[in-house]
Amino acid sequence: MKDSEIDYEAVFKATHAPLTVLTRDLIIAAVNDSYLEVTGRTEADLLGRDIFAAFPRNPDAHHDPDGQGAEALRASLQRVAATGEQDIVSLLRYDVEANGGPGGFEKRYWTVVNAPVLGEDGEVRLILHRVEEVTGFLQRLRRPRERDVTGARAELQVVEADVYVRARELLDLNERLKRTHRQQRKTTAALREAIERQRRLVFDVSHDLRNPITGLLTELETALSEPDIDLEQILRKLLRNAERLNDIVADLLELARLDNGARAAAEPVDVTHLVLDELERRTSAAAVHTRLDERVMVRASRIRLARLLGNLLSNAERHTTTKIEIVLTADPPDAILEVIDDGPGIAPADRERVFERLCRLDAARRLDPGGSGLGLPIAREIAHAYGGDLYAADHPIGARFVLRLPLA
Repeated sequence: MKDSEIDYEAVFKATHAPLTVLTRDLIIAAVNDSYLEVTGRTEADLLGRDIFAAFPRNPDAHHDPDGQGAEALRASLQRVAATGEQDIVSLLRYDVEANGGPGGFEKRYWTVVNAPVLGEDGEVRLILHRVEEVTGFLQRLRRPRERDVTGARAELQVVEADVYVRARELLDLNERLKRTHRQQRKTTAALREAIERQRRLVFDVSHDLRNPITGLLTELETALSEPDIDLEQILRKLLRNAERLNDIVADLLELARLDNGARAAAEPVDVTHLVLDELERRTSAAAVHTRLDERVMVRASRIRLARLLGNLLSNAERHTTTKIEIVLTADPPDAILEVIDDGPGIAPADRERVFERLCRLDAARRLDPGGSGLGLPIAREIAHAYGGDLYAADHPIGARFVLRLPLA
């Protein structure tokens, strides 16, 4: 039989478990025969009505001492609508109005399962409400199996109440355990990811550190073994390797501060002046063109913003062909800084990868074999530390990095 030939309505009607279908607003949209039988109602009594209007709460506190049946059921249905996850109420007391007339209620106990029905967009469209009545089981606990003995009925009533209370306690405990388990799973996954990230960082940085150290050792051995060597040339090579070591250590220290949440004190910073100061300090083989709004103010650490800008400019200088553009605008609520080069650009699939620690694309390895792959990740984390963002955006030619920071 093809799926299209299945009469799902007939299957729903004939299902042994008492079922009703509710809208997100808790309006009864459908009921099956078992549900009508267990509740003693007809479709005309229920369809199109709010479930709590169709089954009003027992107002008599004497007959409903717990007074939490309706509240527990409503809370369960609201959790399903909000989370899209199944919710179980293992035992609740919800008295049902007798058919003989309004105002008379019958004591009833239920086990309830509420499950979401999701639409194609993943949102909750309907709620499948399943009940199982356990009133008879609890009532049997009240019937003495032997001749009446003084106090036996009262004792069994205490047992009934105790079973109900313990079941509610177990339900609450189960919910707390489920929440704790979910949180522990998230924490464990985060710890594993952090350990793996640190392991990769140690391995890759050790490899990066070995290159300049090897260069230093080689040049020193050459200087010692060849008495007529050009010492100035050797010293320049030693200086370059020492500078490379210093850059790697500085990057590692900055990452350690960012990972520890060490946020430098924020102060008003004029990004326009910061860009001009950084350009005056640097020497670049490429032509640098600027379009800067006047007095674009943000609140951040000037030192860290200078580090961020320096990393972006260094990246552009490595990849550009002829020119670099720097555009700064105030576009409330953000200040927007763009650094654009006319190099080979970044493929859309790699635009997030370049912000991963120690990630170096093939082009970057060719242009700068000694790079560590930490400059862009550090720049993004600095942006995040001050409520902003840094990302790679579309551009017809070359790469375009966009920094957004809240205006002061």
